[in-house]
Amino acid sequence: MQPIKRRSLGVAVGTAIAFACASPATAAGSSGPGVPREEVFQLVARSTQTSSVDVNPSGPSQGDEFVISGELLNQGATVGTYGEVCTLTRVGPVDHFDLQCVASFTLAQGQITVQGRFSVTPAGSGEVDLAITGGTGLYRTAGGYVHAVNISSTDTQVTVHLTR
Repeated sequence: MQPIKRRSLGVAVGTAIAFACASPATAAGSSGPGVPREEVFQLVARSTQTSSVDVNPSGPSQGDEFVISGELLNQGATVGTYGEVCTLTRVGPVDHFDLQCVASFTLAQGQITVQGRFSVTPAGSGEVDLAITGGTGLYRTAGGYVHAVNISSTDTQVTVHLTR
C-alpha cells in the first residue's frame, strides 16, 4: 500500500479520541427540566500505535483500513485510552480521499463512542467534526460531537461538546 501521509490521518486518530475524560469544570449547563446539559472540554489525543490494511488492488483503494490506538491526555496527564478504525470510502486523485471512522474512548467512568466521515486533501484533513454516538457507564446517554485539529504528527487537540 502506498503510504497516505501520516499528517492526513492525525485528525482522524485524534478526533475520536480526546473527549472522554476531562473534568466538567468547563461545563456549560442548560437550564430547565428535560433540556440536555452540554459539557465542553478539551483533551489531547496522542497516537501511540498505527497500522494499515491494504485490500486489492494494491495501493490506496476503497476498503483500505487504518487502525490506530493511543492515549487521552488532560493537561499532560494520561486520563484514558482510545482505539479507532478508519476505512477509505472514496479514493480520488493523489492524496484525495474520504475516510469513515469509528472510535471508542475508554475512561475511568466508562466509554464514549464516536463516528463520522470526512475528506482529506494534500493539505490534510483540516478541522473535523464527528458525532458522539453513545457510551457506557457515566456516558451511557452521551450525545453531541467532537471537534478536532492536528497540533503535531501524533497529537490532536479535541474539543468535546458532550450532551447527556
